[in-house]
Amino acid sequence: QVQLVESGGGLVQPGGSLTLSCTLSGNIFSTYIMGWYRQPPGNQRELVATIAFTKATNYADSVTGRFTISRDNSKKTVFLEMNSLQLDDTAVYYCHARNRYTGVQHWGQGTQVTVST
Repeated sequence: QVQLVESGGGLVQPGGSLTLSCTLSGNIFSTYIMGWYRQPPGNQRELVATIAFTKATNYADSVTGRFTISRDNSKKTVFLEMNSLQLDDTAVYYCHARNRYTGVQHWGQGTQVTVST
């Protein structure tokens, strides 16, 4: 049973920084492409960033240059470092794992990030 446990959300002022983390348990970390999605209030869930086991990355245009996704394969953990946060970064952020062989997907429970004055 794959589980994704997130941490690191919170309240931050515009221009501030937060780092989210997500640890996978229950399977081999190398088989998963890891990612972060977010769901702003009243909107659909959207891709933020993904990272392969090779550490190749992909970012949404809205976060490029401000957010950095990384993974520590030895700790089975993926991180999302968020800098220069803006009001419209406010959302529930979800950790995502997709098995690169089977396509099976897993989601974390979500963590709230609020950017506010």
